[in-house]
Amino acid sequence: MALSPSSPPCLRSLSPSFSRQIGFLVPRVQSLVFGSVRKHELRRPSALREWREYEDAVKRKDLAGALRFLKSIENDEQRDSVESIVTAKLSGLGALELERDWQVLDACLNADDMRLVGSAFRFLKERGLLANFGKFTSIVLEGTREVTPTVLKSATGLEVTKLSPKKWGLSGGSSIALAALLGGVSYLLSQEIDVRPNLAVILGLAYLDSVFLGGTCLAQVSCYWPPHKRRIVVHEAGHLLVAYLMGCPIRGVILDPVVAMQMGVQGQAGTQFWDQKMESEIAEGRLSGSSFDRYSMVLFAGIAAEALVYGEAEGGENDENLFRSISVLLEPPLSVAQIVKHCESVRLIIQMSNQARWSVLQSYNLLKWHKAAHRAAVEALQVGSPLSIVIRRIEEAMSSSK
Repeated sequence: MALSPSSPPCLRSLSPSFSRQIGFLVPRVQSLVFGSVRKHELRRPSALREWREYEDAVKRKDLAGALRFLKSIENDEQRDSVESIVTAKLSGLGALELERDWQVLDACLNADDMRLVGSAFRFLKERGLLANFGKFTSIVLEGTREVTPTVLKSATGLEVTKLSPKKWGLSGGSSIALAALLGGVSYLLSQEIDVRPNLAVILGLAYLDSVFLGGTCLAQVSCYWPPHKRRIVVHEAGHLLVAYLMGCPIRGVILDPVVAMQMGVQGQAGTQFWDQKMESEIAEGRLSGSSFDRYSMVLFAGIAAEALVYGEAEGGENDENLFRSISVLLEPPLSVAQIVKHCESVRLIIQMSNQARWSVLQSYNLLKWHKAAHRAAVEALQVGSPLSIVIRRIEEAMSSSK
């Protein structure tokens, strides 16, 4: 809406002398705004061409190129005059640029250098887009460190066994699938149909799949079963949300078993996150307690998410294996070698079990406090949304629940 130099509606009640003074100012404001708009329109074709290059970089998953462009744009904005900034806001281009800033997260998945992923999250945090990223880092310092099975049940209402990964075929949907398979074989045998040769081939292929492909083929088939697929999404959304709230940059969430295998991810799916402090410590051959706490919380967040939504966890066996493997780097280490050396096996095993229970409880509480954000992440992941959309849904859910 243009400003009129003669008696603007908002100035009609002012005294005649003051109105005359304002009247001299209004044409200057008008020329400032529209002069800036004309100058901006001359720059628009170049700007649009540059943004197309940025979008191409995002499509190619070229994180370095996309991030370099955003930082160059930010430097240009800092050098702009006040009139250019006002013009950008008036024309709506400022909001459009912020909209496009989010897309840099979609280029993180193919990044070989995790420091670039960290830079992308740090850049968006400084731009004010990731208000809740790293907001709960201090949670590892709060509460009791001793979490017995009784304390865990009191806090969650669940037995410890409900928070342990289940072997395939022993619980939940996998037990139903196994029962159906055995029932089908029994029926065929009762009809005098000899399925032993075919059954031997199937079992042989399943064995080869588990040994050489990590169970990828079976996982791919089971992913088509909606309840199982949603449980996987719930599990990974737990990892994603806790990593985000703890300030760990996320490279991406892989839900396709074949893609997970190609990227070296163990299991049917995976959430790849990064902790700069932890990486530095591991490079030095050690791991501090605070870094281990943070890592453990993110690691057990999938189990906690399943327990929160379904009342028990089925997945998470790979998470437990990673927990055991990383424990040997802790100072003092929770390693088998130390157990044998100092004859303190019982005490150290108790320490590992307590650390696992503490981590599950912390993640469980964090997810319970932010159920809406976890639900938003689940819904976004389930429809195949890119990382930028998932993070935005988390931010929107957390801001609306305040």
